[in-house]
Amino acid sequence: MMGNPADAHIIRVQGLMTRFGTHTVHDGLDLDVRRGEIIGVVGGSGTGKSVLLRAIVGLLKPAAGQIEVFGESVRDTPEAAYRRLRRRWGVMFQDGALFSSLTVQQNVEAPMREQSQLAPELRETLAGIKVRMVGLPETALAKYPAELSGGMRRRAGFARAIALDPEIVFLDEPTAGLDPIGAAAFDILIKQLQAALGLTVFLVTHDLDSLYAICDRVAVLADGRVLAVGSVADMDAVDHPWVQEYFHGPRARAAQATAGGS
Repeated sequence: MMGNPADAHIIRVQGLMTRFGTHTVHDGLDLDVRRGEIIGVVGGSGTGKSVLLRAIVGLLKPAAGQIEVFGESVRDTPEAAYRRLRRRWGVMFQDGALFSSLTVQQNVEAPMREQSQLAPELRETLAGIKVRMVGLPETALAKYPAELSGGMRRRAGFARAIALDPEIVFLDEPTAGLDPIGAAAFDILIKQLQAALGLTVFLVTHDLDSLYAICDRVAVLADGRVLAVGSVADMDAVDHPWVQEYFHGPRARAAQATAGGS
């Protein structure tokens, strides 16, 4: 799964500092993401999980630090080089973040129109393939986001994220607000597509079930940095109040029991 040891770390974040006005979100944050893994990024409210995701994909300029993806700097990169880099990842923001005025078909085709020179007929065919890959019926292609359930919107957002056959997929709270059955089904979808497509998955989540069910490693954000990185089992050794409460509370025990029985 790791491939060439030279490029084992597909994402490297070093000394990241992010600020909004006088408020510091990240203060010297370091994180390496391994090629082919599913890494879950967790932390309390305000710890900057989504901010970290946006900084890595170049949507937010940090105050300091280095971010490399595929061995290339995301910061201060010429626009042409950044566009080439961006084609190698896909992003799904919260609730799918679909364009409300576009159909599912048009939403999934959007990255193809923006970042490729594909003929319209080929875009249409590929969009249909991606929609089926995420488990949506073909009839969903003609629907608008408002006509879809929450779970279907997430799947459509996932289809758009993999539209250009990326190597990395960034998922921001993909199961938030879903019922337990829908959330579990989406976790299975992530794992299946990660294995089938050889994806690296950067998963921002608060869902303990997802951590136990599909994540290879967990990165915990606290106090402006990555407090700990490792398997869920490794979190037992982390002596921090939030980590202890999060990984040893009733919900964690229930998630562990569910994962152990699956």
